[in-house]
Amino acid sequence: MTAIDAPPLDRQGRPALVLVVDDYADNREMYAKFLKFKGLRVAEAEDGLGALEKAFDLHPSVILMDLSLPGIDGWQATRELKADRRTRNIPVVVVTGHALGGAADSAKAAGCDAFLTKPCSPEEVLAEIHRVLASMPPDSD
Repeated sequence: MTAIDAPPLDRQGRPALVLVVDDYADNREMYAKFLKFKGLRVAEAEDGLGALEKAFDLHPSVILMDLSLPGIDGWQATRELKADRRTRNIPVVVVTGHALGGAADSAKAAGCDAFLTKPCSPEEVLAEIHRVLASMPPDSD
């Protein structure tokens, strides 16, 4: 089994918990099923408010965040997560259809740690999860 085949682990040695945030149920289901199949733990939210509530409650290892969400959008949810001491060190990987110039820079300015443009395969998402978790400092809990 290669490193990319083994699920990334959290600080307690459990498979990482990924919070998948997307208002389209099909997208959430696709990524959630694939990540579970690959051995990760998964929680889901369909909007920015749900993402904030679940992030504060569950403290996931990483958050996959769509930007176009009803209510509190992904931009604002990310800014709020990064402003709160409880969640500021959770990496946020944007998975979005915003492919226009400047979207990636704006996402980074909001606090996102990585940016993927839809359509992107579940394999690409998993590789990015591995990358951002591997790049985290050991004391970033």
